[in-house]
Amino acid sequence: MTRASLSALNPSLVNSANFYGNFITKLPFSSSSASSLQTIENSQCKPLLNPLYNLLPETRNPNKIVDLISSSLKQNNSQLTLLQNHIKPLIPHLGCHEITRVLLRFQSDCSSALTFFNWVKNDLGIKLSSHNYCYIVHILAWSKNFSLAMSLLCELIDFVKDCSNCEDLFESLVSCSKDCNFDPVVFDMLIKGYVRKGMVKEAIRTFTNVLEVGYLPSVITCNCLLNGLLRLNFIDQCWLVYEEMGRVGIRPNSYTFNILTNVFCKDGNVDKVNEFLERMEEEGFDPDLVTYNTLISSYCRKERLNDAFYLYRIMYRRGVVPDLVSYTALMNGLCKEGRVREAHQLFHRMVHRGLNPDIVSYNTLISGYCKEGRMQESKYLVHEMIGNGISPDSFTCRVLVEGYGKQGRLVSALNLVVELRRFGVSISSSIYDFLIVSLCREDRPFAAKNILGRISQDGYVPKPDIYNGLIETFCRCNNVADALLVKAEMVRKRIKVNLVAYRALICSSCRIGCLSSATATKWILIKQS
Repeated sequence: MTRASLSALNPSLVNSANFYGNFITKLPFSSSSASSLQTIENSQCKPLLNPLYNLLPETRNPNKIVDLISSSLKQNNSQLTLLQNHIKPLIPHLGCHEITRVLLRFQSDCSSALTFFNWVKNDLGIKLSSHNYCYIVHILAWSKNFSLAMSLLCELIDFVKDCSNCEDLFESLVSCSKDCNFDPVVFDMLIKGYVRKGMVKEAIRTFTNVLEVGYLPSVITCNCLLNGLLRLNFIDQCWLVYEEMGRVGIRPNSYTFNILTNVFCKDGNVDKVNEFLERMEEEGFDPDLVTYNTLISSYCRKERLNDAFYLYRIMYRRGVVPDLVSYTALMNGLCKEGRVREAHQLFHRMVHRGLNPDIVSYNTLISGYCKEGRMQESKYLVHEMIGNGISPDSFTCRVLVEGYGKQGRLVSALNLVVELRRFGVSISSSIYDFLIVSLCREDRPFAAKNILGRISQDGYVPKPDIYNGLIETFCRCNNVADALLVKAEMVRKRIKVNLVAYRALICSSCRIGCLSSATATKWILIKQS
């Protein structure tokens, strides 16, 4: 219909249309305000039903925004960028209701729905509502795009957590499921999302709500929940979840029982393990390697080696072959009781049965020998592991160096460090700190300073406490001149000299009769304070 015919029908309509057209053109978010589009927040407005809007061109008619976007999506996803320039005056009318309408139109085309969702969120900068998130999660889950659905669900959990109002996401997902295709797997995903975020209370509440509305979470989801509860030490809740699983008919699997075995061990109810294992067998599950290793480790920690070795023998009878974890746990238990020779024999038995020891196995034995002061055996094991292509780690080096230090054999410790470095083993700064501090305690400041000078060339940066301790040791040995040299180096490197070091300098200077040095140091201290 032309403007002339409109005028003939009703001039007042034309005036009204002109008024609304001019009004929209003059809005602050129209053609000249492209930047403001990126920050405008989403409104909860309903679709505008003013019939006068239908007299405007489509690109200025708020009632047509959903049709325009849908049409562009159907043609080509890349058309959204071009469309954005044509409908700038309409962008402020793109509220959560309109966003939902577009998403629902493309619920069978998850690619287009996701493109639109990301366009609104990233390109337009519109603040999406939790319901918009729920709809896109439903659409992606229905299309079996579970990884993306899970990612957006976790994003939604963070979004709701940061808001002041504590929205129930389960209720939101249920509410949105009435309008679109949905897969109950989203409820499993919500439980897993809460567990992933460490929000186990919300996960338990969601688990309960899911059961109340008649859906059954998968055993994998239940295991995820049990694992999260165990990790945060919510032992009682683990058993409540397990009882609920039995009540509603969710059949546990071997992973469930392995988690519950860990619960038993963490709760200290190792005595009830046999009863639990019997129940496990009644359910049709035989204890596997993980079950046995969990129990053996727990028995060894509680110094019940007889029970641990009983399970070790049972494993062979039941056709479960012990692995490195089994042997290392038993070796560790023996070493804690001072039975290192027996642990070493078990180590050889493990090797003869075809298992290659790893760094943990070697460290267990080396640590056991070091605690007994048998450094020669420890050093032999270090050479053996290097020969087998296993490089000592920071734990290995620290145990050996501290073992020599306890025997007062710091020279041997230093020689070992030099030898390890020759093998290409990285020495941590904490080991160097230990050596320097130990030499200072033995009043051997020149040896400590010599080491400090050598390792500083390799990039070692000593802590201020190392320098201050060195000053105190020189002063204790009445070597004030060397202490002042260390102090001068600290000043040059802009490292603060502490009060104890200053006092040591003053006392040592007075003790050897060097009053001028003591007075100068005192004035420096007064000036700094």
